[in-house]
Amino acid sequence: MLVSVLVALSGIGQSHLRAEQTPGAPATRSAAAAAPGAMSAPDAQAMLDRYCVTCHNERTRTADLTLDTLDLARVGENAATWEHVVRRLKASAMPPAGRPRPDAATSHAFVSWLEAELDRAGLADPDPGRPAIHRLNRVEYANAIRELFNLEVDVQSLLPVDDEEHGFDNIADVLSVSPTLIERYLAAAQRISRLAVGYRGLRPVAETYPVHGALLQDEAMSLDLPLGSRGGVVIEHNFPVDGEYLIRVTLRKQEYGYARGMGQPHELDLRLDGVRLDTFTVGRAWEHGQLPPMGYAGKFEQVYDGNSFPEWERYALNADRGLEIRTEVTGGRHQVGVAFDRRTARPEGILPLPDDRSSYSYGQDEMQDRNPAVSGIEIIGPYDPSDAAALPSRNRVFVCQPADASDETACASSILSTLARRAYRRPASDADVETLLPFYEDGHAEGGFDAGIQAAVERLLVDPEFLFRIETDPDGVTPETAYRLSDLELASRLSFFLWSSIPDDELLELATQGRLKDPAVLETQVRRMLADARARALVDNFVGQWLYLRNVPAVTPDLYTYPDFNDGLRKAMKRETEL
Repeated sequence: MLVSVLVALSGIGQSHLRAEQTPGAPATRSAAAAAPGAMSAPDAQAMLDRYCVTCHNERTRTADLTLDTLDLARVGENAATWEHVVRRLKASAMPPAGRPRPDAATSHAFVSWLEAELDRAGLADPDPGRPAIHRLNRVEYANAIRELFNLEVDVQSLLPVDDEEHGFDNIADVLSVSPTLIERYLAAAQRISRLAVGYRGLRPVAETYPVHGALLQDEAMSLDLPLGSRGGVVIEHNFPVDGEYLIRVTLRKQEYGYARGMGQPHELDLRLDGVRLDTFTVGRAWEHGQLPPMGYAGKFEQVYDGNSFPEWERYALNADRGLEIRTEVTGGRHQVGVAFDRRTARPEGILPLPDDRSSYSYGQDEMQDRNPAVSGIEIIGPYDPSDAAALPSRNRVFVCQPADASDETACASSILSTLARRAYRRPASDADVETLLPFYEDGHAEGGFDAGIQAAVERLLVDPEFLFRIETDPDGVTPETAYRLSDLELASRLSFFLWSSIPDDELLELATQGRLKDPAVLETQVRRMLADARARALVDNFVGQWLYLRNVPAVTPDLYTYPDFNDGLRKAMKRETEL
């Protein structure tokens, strides 16, 4: 059943729904609609006059709805109004309470008859409309890049936020193109093409992930952090290539720049994909019988120079200096997490430890439990990219390698033809390759074969055939005529609906052969696509926008009213709705 629904939603059979049905969701057809005749047209008119027209007429105009002037013999002329009537009757909202109502069987028969008439009118006079040119939104763009190059990109940093309507960012009429967007497309194409080919000139780039300042970090912050941890944060970062990266942790400061919670020692745990990279100790600790820095625990006379506490200030201002590690990371998305070990032990009073609650340090901590907190994670790199030949993206791009200089142009044509076929979602023509080859030649003249491929890929990524989903009318078809989608257009609709991405090679091959329209083949492909992990996009994108789950990360409840709210609960709220 799910397969049948998804096939229907993807637009099989014709371009669009009837124009009259587009303003609101069409009423669901009941099984009885397949067998009209349970109620005759005169009976339907009699029921309408008896139970509906008494309120919905030109004189009373209840709810601004008039039915006495509409002809049941031509329901197609006012399809939107009759769809509204069907929905109200199914919800038992018409007639209202206190007014005469038909029995359930009569109401059901009228709804079935009206649905059958609407379906008959739609089939007799289809109005598919013209498909709008559909720009890929950010999610579709990122997924297409992953399919093309086996490469994860941080699309949020590459492209601006898409326009939305009713919470959805995949409506063709809303996805506009601005000069700023064009500039970002050009910059993104350059960066992505270099990553895909394995450009050795990548310079280190810094990216910071701040933690919301309202989070107290007194409890566990995420289910992805170790049990027994407190505070911290978990982030997902896309490491562009294999190489060496610097991961740095910063601590939350008070208004004068002093790190909070330094009155007690705390262990800070830094992890990559759940594996510990290093641990750091921050805060006060006993060393040689002293509590460094001197004076932080109240021994002001030992360091006070009459103006300030220089040793304490140096310590408090630089408490997070050195909370970093430089490590090798493979390219792709990785989880970086940092958290403090939960401290439950309290001083027993055996040693004459100073009472921090009455000391100057407590006033500077400005936190009642004296806990430090993470301000953010900064990732910088790559510093030393690994051999480009080992990149997964190169295996996807370089379908051949020239044996010598005489083979380079032929190999480049093969590479570009393969990429164009996938990117344009159709067989690549000679003209497509001829458009890309001059860019290859210019790049080759400057830096050799790889540089030429990189330049051609950069040009491909700004081609309208890639950035837009364009459906063309068949030759000889008038604007008013409904027609069956081509197999290639059907493949794109399926893949963008189920995967929010371009068709894979199997789907594209079937479409090229003209076999996708076969019902058995179509059902097999829909089942295959639903079983694929990429079908998760249907939940993340459609449901995420429909129920506004995408906005959950931006919502921060009043932490005084909900002190137990943390990032783990935020993720659980979203995940629970998706299950």
